[in-house]
Amino acid sequence: MTREGWIRLLVIAAAVAALELACRLGWVPVTVVIPPSAMAASLVDILASGKHWADIVISLRSVTIAAVLSIGLGFLVGAVIHAWPLVRGAVEPLLASYYAVPTFMFYPVFIILFGVGPAAIVAIAALLAIVSMISATLVGLDRIPLVLRKTARMMHMGPASRALLIGLPAALPHLFTGVKLAVAYAFIGVIASEFILSGAGMGYAIAYAYNNFDNREMYGLMLLIILVVTVVNTGLDAVDRRLQARLRR
Repeated sequence: MTREGWIRLLVIAAAVAALELACRLGWVPVTVVIPPSAMAASLVDILASGKHWADIVISLRSVTIAAVLSIGLGFLVGAVIHAWPLVRGAVEPLLASYYAVPTFMFYPVFIILFGVGPAAIVAIAALLAIVSMISATLVGLDRIPLVLRKTARMMHMGPASRALLIGLPAALPHLFTGVKLAVAYAFIGVIASEFILSGAGMGYAIAYAYNNFDNREMYGLMLLIILVVTVVNTGLDAVDRRLQARLRR
C-alpha cells in the first residue's frame, strides 16, 4: 500500500473511532446514529440471513446497466460533438450548467415512458451520469498531441483507424476519469431513484427500514452501500493507475 493509502486508512479509522466513542458516550443519540460497531453487526446479520440479497442484486444490476449506457453513449455523443465545432459551441455551455438542473424532477416523465420499475430507474441514473462522460470525452480529445494527429494524416489513416489507434489511447487517461464519475453518478441515481420509484432494491430497503424506525437495519444497509462503492472505486483507481503507468512507458 502507498503512503497516501495508509494516510487515507488512518483518517477513516480515526473518524470511525470518534463516531463510535461519541455514540457510546451518548453525545450522539442512538435514535439519530448508531455506533459503527452496531452497523457492522447489523450488516453481518443482513448478509447471513439473505433477507436482502435480491435487493442487492437488483440495485447492482441497475447500476451496471446505467453505467454501461452512460459510458458508451457519453463517449459517442462526446466524439460527435467534438467533430462539429459549431455544435460544440452551442452545446458546451449547456453541459457546464447541466448539474444545476435537478434531474429527479423528471421522474414523472420517466414513469409515463417506462412505468414504475427498473427501466425508469436506469434511465434516470444514465441521464445523471452521461454528461460526465461527454465532458471527459471532449477534454480527452482536446488533449491529443498535435504530433499524433499529423502522424495519422501522414500515414493516411482512415477515421476509424485514427480514432482507435491514435485518439483512444492518447485520450484514455481523461476518458477513464469520465468512467469513474459515470459509475459514481450511476450509483447515486439508482439508489436515490429506488427511494421513490421502486418496490425493490437497496434504496427501497433503506427507505422501508427508515419508515419503520428500524435504525439498525437502515444503517446496516447504508454501510453495505458504502463498502460496495468503496470497493468499486478502489478497483477503478487501481486500473487507472496501471493505465497511467503503461502510457508513461
